[in-house]
Amino acid sequence: MKTTIKKSLVASILVASTTLFATSCTTSTNVSKETVTEEISPKEKQQYQERVKTAFKKGWRAYMNYAKGLDAVNPISEKGHNWYAESLLMTPVDAFSTMYLMGLEEEMKECKDLIFSELDFDKDLDVQQFEIAIRILGGLLSSYQLDGDPRFLELAKDLGDRMIPVFDSPTGIPYRLVNLRTGKVSGQGTNPCEIGSMLLEYGVLSKLTGDDKYYELCKRGIKASYDRRGKTGLQGSWIDQDTGEWADTRAHISGGIDAYYEYLLKGYLLFGDEDLLEWYNVSRDAVNKYLVDTTSVDGEFWIGWADMNSGERLSTRFGALDCFWNLCYVLDGDLDRAEKLQASINKMWFKDGIEPEAVDYTTMQPFYEGAEYYMMRPEAIESTYYVWRGTGNDKYYEQGKKMFESIEKYCQVENGYVQLKDVKSKEKWDTLESFFFAETMKYCYLFFAPSEVFDFEKYVLNTEAHPLKNTWDKGWKGNKIGLK
Repeated sequence: MKTTIKKSLVASILVASTTLFATSCTTSTNVSKETVTEEISPKEKQQYQERVKTAFKKGWRAYMNYAKGLDAVNPISEKGHNWYAESLLMTPVDAFSTMYLMGLEEEMKECKDLIFSELDFDKDLDVQQFEIAIRILGGLLSSYQLDGDPRFLELAKDLGDRMIPVFDSPTGIPYRLVNLRTGKVSGQGTNPCEIGSMLLEYGVLSKLTGDDKYYELCKRGIKASYDRRGKTGLQGSWIDQDTGEWADTRAHISGGIDAYYEYLLKGYLLFGDEDLLEWYNVSRDAVNKYLVDTTSVDGEFWIGWADMNSGERLSTRFGALDCFWNLCYVLDGDLDRAEKLQASINKMWFKDGIEPEAVDYTTMQPFYEGAEYYMMRPEAIESTYYVWRGTGNDKYYEQGKKMFESIEKYCQVENGYVQLKDVKSKEKWDTLESFFFAETMKYCYLFFAPSEVFDFEKYVLNTEAHPLKNTWDKGWKGNKIGLK
């Protein structure tokens, strides 16, 4: 197994008549030997396109009817809620890029009217910088690149300028919280995800405005965390911004670390920064060596937790957020591991008809009391989509279709969609967060959308599934490594 990506070797491209893609790659790749004897029916794909659009529009109508102007909707109680004391229009900003790909002209007009009449960042709010960056900054930048309305970019720059004080720490590692009006920072202690998973957004803002400060400040924080990696090459769970000392040395790919790794690879793909590729290679090899677990459950491939310095295995936990790692395998060209991990993801999703938040993969029971919920997370569907596009094997299309059916069956209510408190009982949880529109419905739609709707050589998806593209390098093609 080659452990370093060789950019000089380009994966061969096999384009099937159904516009699916299969690829050989620079790492050891054993694509599933299962063959698909029938092409996917264009009629079926058209039917499912409309079904996903209908689901999206039903959720959007719930928002407009009960929560217009707020961050998110509670369909059953017919009301809405905000993350903070005032709204930042999370649902409209998160929803627009999906509306654009779906061609929902009426909803796009509603969304733009709402954003440009009500979105204002001059608010006395202490916000979680990373969440606002991936959802709102990323959503605005993507909307600008897709739609072309300069007001999206104006809002993005205003928001970026209000948030960059977080990077003013002794180590360069950002603080977690920032006041949008005063620039005062807070949130002592942070995690790798909140250090690195804003690089795409700040980087695109730098490129579109011609001001390098956003990218350079964010990259400085990532380097500071990378330089403090454990002896294994892994990141820990919690670090102090002022001292650079780790307070929690547990290493994993779950929430709190996840998108740090994702953005090293995607940052390289979007910006061509060789440092990011080097840091990703080291990190990926450490995940494969210390976190991948092929022994706890005979014949199965999981990714658990270990100590960042000793490599000692600490936990057999795997959850909804961990599923993102498979897109790294696919974009990296490692389809062998991607298919093995996909089998585990599929097992976790369908054990109870829809996935819980986290399981102990040795028992397939919820990892902790309260982990029985499903909050519309998209990462398992995202993984399935990437593996389907990477291998061209339609069994993954069928898995994706069934995942969408699960949401339709268990999460749909009379006037919208909601989350689940318990995947066994299917008890409803009366809330619908913005990533249902940005991610979950977008990935469901892409299984059935015409090939011209989305192209991995034209876009890199941020961790909120907002399409971003390189418009500044001539001849740029997004995925130089694995997936074509």
